[in-house]
Order: sequence, then structure tokens, then C-alpha cells
Amino acid sequence: MRIDSHQHFWTYNTTDYVWMTEEHDILRRDFLPSDIHPLLDASRIDGTIAVQARQMVAETDFLLSLAESDPRILGVVGWLPLADPALPALLEAYARRKPIVGFRHVVHDEPDPDFILRPDFNRGVSALAAYPLFYDILIFERHLPQAIRFADLHPDIRLVVDHVAKPVIRRGAFDRAWADNIRILAERPHVCCKLSGMFTEVRDTRWDLPLLQPYFDTVLEAFGADRLMLGSDWPVCLLGGSYRQWMETVEAFIAPLSASEQAAILGGTAARTYLRISE
Repeated sequence: MRIDSHQHFWTYNTTDYVWMTEEHDILRRDFLPSDIHPLLDASRIDGTIAVQARQMVAETDFLLSLAESDPRILGVVGWLPLADPALPALLEAYARRKPIVGFRHVVHDEPDPDFILRPDFNRGVSALAAYPLFYDILIFERHLPQAIRFADLHPDIRLVVDHVAKPVIRRGAFDRAWADNIRILAERPHVCCKLSGMFTEVRDTRWDLPLLQPYFDTVLEAFGADRLMLGSDWPVCLLGGSYRQWMETVEAFIAPLSASEQAAILGGTAARTYLRISE
């Protein structure tokens, strides 16, 4: 099974998506399952994990409603107010709904660089341990030291790093601080990593395979194929390239690997972890 472990849907409006400025003009329209189906077919992707794009419970309801009517949405990473004292009742209501595989908070947009270490937030994350759920870590590379400490606080919760922790990708200036810290984070066996989001982290140049290759090589070495999973970050990836371009880039990355390693990255890791399916 080939799985896109990270993509988004939305019905665009200016209230909920204030982060979409003029430079995000390509994203300022509706993106729904009918839009991604032809892309999945062209890349031979069997299904996807839909991930929250708004920090509101209504976003979780929206994604669940799409998943309930579209069998190609295999799971949902939703949003709940993890730092809210009212979380336990909400979590009980949502965690047992089958499409839910985990939750996420947009940590890298929080003004406090130590938000991920806040006691109230961590109490909420700890509550996930009572359920077969993941927590997706969305950070910039500068937050990796805090993320390492966060992972150590939650050894019993399965964690997934989104977008290889968003390194700063520049030509001729490999992000060595990111590489050092992502290797340290990968030493925690309960942490997996999504091979996604690289297009939008490229600074001051257009991406090409040689520019991105060292970042793939680093996470492959750090996590191994069994803890890496393909994700498109569609439609956000359109800011840097097409869905097919990303899939072709990943296929080029993994071409030298064994058949079993390729299968893990293309879907096996996501199936085993998010969906608890052994292929």
C-alpha cells in the first residue's frame, strides 16, 4: 500500500486562513478530495492521512466528515485544545472515532519558543497515552532542542516529526545545526519522521535534487526507512512545486534502496504506525 501521510483540505475563507498572504495566492481557493484524487491516481497512491490546517475543533469535525465519505482518506490528524482543562471530555469523545489517528498543534507559530515544554500543554499531550494515538510535532529546526526534551517527557506516546523539522535549505550552506539535532531526536525509538515539506523550506533559490539530497540522506541515516514515511504536504507544496514533482523527487531519493526499504517509506511505515497495519 502506498500512502501519502500528510496532506490538507480546506474550504477557503479569509477568517480562518489569515496566514495565506498574497505570496500564498495559489493556495487561496478550496482544496477538497475531488482535487487530489487525480493526483493520487497519477502517482499510484492508495490513500492519505488528512492533517489539520486550522486550530479549532471544527477543523477536526470537517476532516472527519470528509473521511467518512471518502475511503481514500485513511486517517485524520486533528486538532484539540491540548492545553485546555476541558480536554479530557473532548479527547474521550474524539479519540475513539475510527478515522482519528492523532492530533497536532502548530507549535512553530507560537510566540513562545518553549511552548512545546509548557506544563499545561504537556499534561494534554500525556493524556493521549490512554489511546492508540500519535502526536505530530510541527516545528522549525530552531525548536529541535525543545522537541528533544519534549520527546523525553513522553516515552510512551508515539511521535511523528512533520516535514523533517523544517530545516533552513540554502544552496552552499547545509543546515548542520538541524542535522546534529535531528540525529539526536532520532535516537528516541518512539519518534518517526515524515519525508515531506522540503519544497517550502528552500531559501533564496529554486530547489533541485542535489540541493535536497543531503537532507534526505541525513534523515534516512538517522531514522532508517522503517521510521520514515512519505508525505506530500499538498496543497502547501504547490508553493514550491507540483504534487507529481515531489513524488518523483522522493522516488529519485529512494531509487538506490532495497525493495523493502522503498516499500516502507512509500507506505509501509505509515500503515504500520498510523493505521496499525502490517503489510
